[in-house]
Amino acid sequence: MDTVLSITSSMKVSMPFQILLILCIVLGLFHLLKAFLSLSQWVWDSFLMPVKNLKRYGSWAVVTGPTDGLGKPIVLGLARLGLNLVLVGSDPAKLSSVAGEIHAKFESVKVRSIVVDFSREVDEGMKRIEEGIKMLDVGILINNGGIELPYIRFVHEVEVEDIGRIIRVNLEALTRVTHVVLPLMVKKRRGIILNLGSASGSVLPAHPLSALYGATKA
Repeated sequence: MDTVLSITSSMKVSMPFQILLILCIVLGLFHLLKAFLSLSQWVWDSFLMPVKNLKRYGSWAVVTGPTDGLGKPIVLGLARLGLNLVLVGSDPAKLSSVAGEIHAKFESVKVRSIVVDFSREVDEGMKRIEEGIKMLDVGILINNGGIELPYIRFVHEVEVEDIGRIIRVNLEALTRVTHVVLPLMVKKRRGIILNLGSASGSVLPAHPLSALYGATKA
């Protein structure tokens, strides 16, 4: 009789644990499946997905921040696909260098450079871009431009002028350039807009020393 009571008591105690264990296993499998699907999607997008004929959206692509970081390989890749390019950046010498490299590698590709310093002249820059693309068949816009603070500080220690500068370049310029280019796409009912962010806005969202940059590049 004592043995039966002991077994029954043990079953009563272990039942909640068994339920908890099953829930943990189910949640673990769910997260593993989610990670596997994300990895599979990345492999497909990066290596297996057939390359689209991007020229069907338009013969020109507008790219901001085309001289540094991801910008340069992006414009070279677009040129390799035969797209003409409008390069929008703040450094005339770097724009000239990238344009020269494109011409040297892809002779048939047309390149236009528009010098705009979004940290100082957003309104004037928009007028320059609008004037430069109004007669072009623009099918792609890649908003890659962005800046980081020249120092590492907590948000409350950042200079007010630098807060305004990073917001103008990383947020306002992206929105305003899209506002200028989008009507050309709406008119012909096709186009691609790609906004490039940063790992600081997703991988390290709570990092206190990159909060401002992460928020503007999320």
